[in-house]
Amino acid sequence: MDFRVFVEPQQGATYADQLAVAKTAEAAGYSAFFRSDHYLAMSGDGMPGPTDSWVTLGGIARETSTIRLGTMVTSATFRHPGVLAISVAQVDEMSGGRVDLGLGAGWFEAEHEAYAIPFPPLGERFDRLEEQLDILTGLWSTPVGETYDYSGKHYSIKESPALPKPTQSPYPPIIIGGGGPKRTPALTAKYASEFNIPFVDLETLKTQYARVEAAVEAAGRAANSLTYSAAFVVCAGRDDAEVATRAAAIGRDVDDLRSSSPLVGTPGEIADKLDPFAEAGVQRVYLQVLDQSDLDHVEFFASEVIPQLG
Repeated sequence: MDFRVFVEPQQGATYADQLAVAKTAEAAGYSAFFRSDHYLAMSGDGMPGPTDSWVTLGGIARETSTIRLGTMVTSATFRHPGVLAISVAQVDEMSGGRVDLGLGAGWFEAEHEAYAIPFPPLGERFDRLEEQLDILTGLWSTPVGETYDYSGKHYSIKESPALPKPTQSPYPPIIIGGGGPKRTPALTAKYASEFNIPFVDLETLKTQYARVEAAVEAAGRAANSLTYSAAFVVCAGRDDAEVATRAAAIGRDVDDLRSSSPLVGTPGEIADKLDPFAEAGVQRVYLQVLDQSDLDHVEFFASEVIPQLG
C-alpha cells in the first residue's frame, strides 16, 4: 500500500507551512505531497488566508527533489482549461515530471461567492469538467508543431499551438474521485489513471469501487490500468493519550474520529483497521493532515505505522 500526505491550507497555512510538511513527507519516504484547491476556510478564520494551489506547488517543486506533487482536487470552476493546461505543464517541468493532477467539478459555493467565481448548477459543472478533461488531454497530446482545435458547448479552441508540453508523456497522471454513481465512474474510465474516494466507510467504498470497475471494463480498459485510492483523516499516536491530544489539536472528538477513519489510533490499531480496506482494493492512501504544525505526526506515521502494514 502506497501512502501520500495531503493538507488543507485554506484552513490556515502559509507557503512556508506547506513547504515544511512537503519536505518532512519527502524525508520520511511518502510517495507524494498533495494539497486541496480551495479559497475559503470551511471552519475557523482561515488566517492568514488562502494560497493558490498551483502557485504553491510550483514553489515546492523547486524546493524538493523526489516527492510527487498534486492537487486533491483542483476545481474545474476555478480556471479556464487552456490556462490550467499551461499551469500544470509548467509545474510538471519545474518539478522534473513529478506532478499528478486531481480534477473535480467543484462543490463549495461559498468560496465562489467570496471570490467572484461563477458557480453554475451541478449538471453544467460536470459538463464543464468533461470538456476540460477533453481539452487538457487534447492539448498535451497534440504533437509539437501541430495545432489543436476544439468545439464544445462551454469551451472552444482555435488553432492553439498546444504549448507548453508537460515533462511526463503524454501527460501527468489524472486523478478523478467522488461518490457519484454514473458520471464519475464514466469520466474515470475515460480519462483517469487513478480513482479516489475520500472519507467514506468500507461499504460505501466497496460500492463505488465496483461501479468504477464496471465502467473501466465497459470502456475496454485493462483492470490493472487504474489505481484505486482513498483518503482519510489521520490521528495517530504511541498511546491513547497521544491520540487524544492530537484529536483535540484539530478540534475533533477522538471517539468520532476512531469510528470514521481507519487512520486513527495506535500503530497496531491502525494496521488492523486498514486490513479490510486493503482487501477491498485500496492500493493508495492519502493521509489528511489537519495540523500542519505537527511535523512529528507525519514522521511518526511513516516510522511506526507503515512498517506494521507489511
